[in-house]
Amino acid sequence: MSNEATTPVPDSPFRPEPGDRDLAPQFVLPLVVRIERTAPPARTDALETAARAVLVLLGDERSAGDGEWAGAVRDWQDARIRKVVRRARGAEWRRAEALPGVTVEGGSAEVRVFPPVPLDGWPKDLARLQVSGTDLDDPEPPGAADPGAPVLWMNPGLDMSAGKAMAQAGHGAQLAWWELDAGARAAWRDAGYPLSVRTADPARWEGLTTSGLPVVRDAGFTEIAPGSCTVVADHPALRRG
Repeated sequence: MSNEATTPVPDSPFRPEPGDRDLAPQFVLPLVVRIERTAPPARTDALETAARAVLVLLGDERSAGDGEWAGAVRDWQDARIRKVVRRARGAEWRRAEALPGVTVEGGSAEVRVFPPVPLDGWPKDLARLQVSGTDLDDPEPPGAADPGAPVLWMNPGLDMSAGKAMAQAGHGAQLAWWELDAGARAAWRDAGYPLSVRTADPARWEGLTTSGLPVVRDAGFTEIAPGSCTVVADHPALRRG
């Protein structure tokens, strides 16, 4: 599912209004979730695994300095930040695994993240994968989030497909990463990027969106209205007070 995140920071890649970033060549971060017919992943696990996959790519040495992915990552972050989640199984998944990227595993989910590609320049083995129909369920309600670990809080008032929600969780993780200093990033990376994705209590949602924590506001191209707050990224290092 194609998504853009927005935030009110001027000239940010996550803002709804057109800006200089719209004039730059546009890139997209591809993510592919493995969904086999007989063993689909749990929804929450898929969201958490997608968010960690984005962090794995951002923290990979190949994405920094003179790394082989660094140019593509810089071009992607200089324009609109776009992520597309597609699904694969069987031979489709095996072909996706053969392309440069990183596979991140959760409890039941597998997500492969690839270096950014031009918006109209997808590798053919990824371009043929489906975007729609990425619907998943949780067999059991997820347990309470660890208050001492990062939590990506989802808007309780929005109904999003699993693909849309995976991309939004990835946006939230990326906003948190950008806000952290080098030491906090290294600590998160060394710990394996622990995080939880949970739907916020409706009574807490407004307070979360005004807490000063990073907030994802969707551009409204798919599924939900433009400017909708979708995720609040609650990392312990970013909490105030």
